[in-house]
Amino acid sequence: MEDTLTNLTTWGYLALAFFSFGGSLVVTAAAGVLSFMGEMNLFLSLAIGIIFNYIGDMFLFYLGKYQKKDIKPYFEKHKRKLALSTLILRKYGVWAIFIQKFLYGIKTLVPISMALSRYDFKKFGFYNIFASIFFVTVIMVSAYYAGGTIKALFNYFKDYPWVPFVLLASVLGIIWYAMEHLTKKR
Repeated sequence: MEDTLTNLTTWGYLALAFFSFGGSLVVTAAAGVLSFMGEMNLFLSLAIGIIFNYIGDMFLFYLGKYQKKDIKPYFEKHKRKLALSTLILRKYGVWAIFIQKFLYGIKTLVPISMALSRYDFKKFGFYNIFASIFFVTVIMVSAYYAGGTIKALFNYFKDYPWVPFVLLASVLGIIWYAMEHLTKKR
C-alpha cells in the first residue's frame, strides 16, 4: 500500500493532467481522495484538472470544426451517440456544455457535434471555462469531503474482496441497460 501511495504522489499530478485531458471522472475523484489523505495538494489538483479538462474539450471542438474529414471514419460506429449528443445540444443549448461533462459515453461527442453544427469557437471556449471549473470542482471537492468514507470502504473491501467485483458488474450492467434500452425511441 505504501508503494502505491508513493507512486501516486510521484505520478499523480501527471496522471491527473493526462486523464483530465480526456475528461476522466474517476481520476478527478481519485485526486480528491488523495488530497484528503494528504498525498496531493487539493488546490494544485483542482488547477491541473480544470486546465487540462478545458484544453481537452477545446481540442475535441477543434477536431470537429477543422478536421472533419480526418475524424469522420472514427465515428461511423457511433452515429446513434452522435445523434443523441446533437439532440442534447438542441434541447439544452449552452447547458449542454455543462451537462456533457457528467455523461459518460457522450462527453467526447458533444464538443465534436457542437463543432459540426457550426457553433462559434469563441462562444464554446467561453462557456467551456465555466463548465470545466464546475465539473472538476464538484467531482474533486465531493471526493475530498467523502474521503473518509471512501477510505473506510476500501478497508471493508480488504475483508470482503468479492464485493467490488459484484458492485462493478452491477454498475456496468445498469449502464449497459440504460444505454441500450432507455435511449431508444419507442
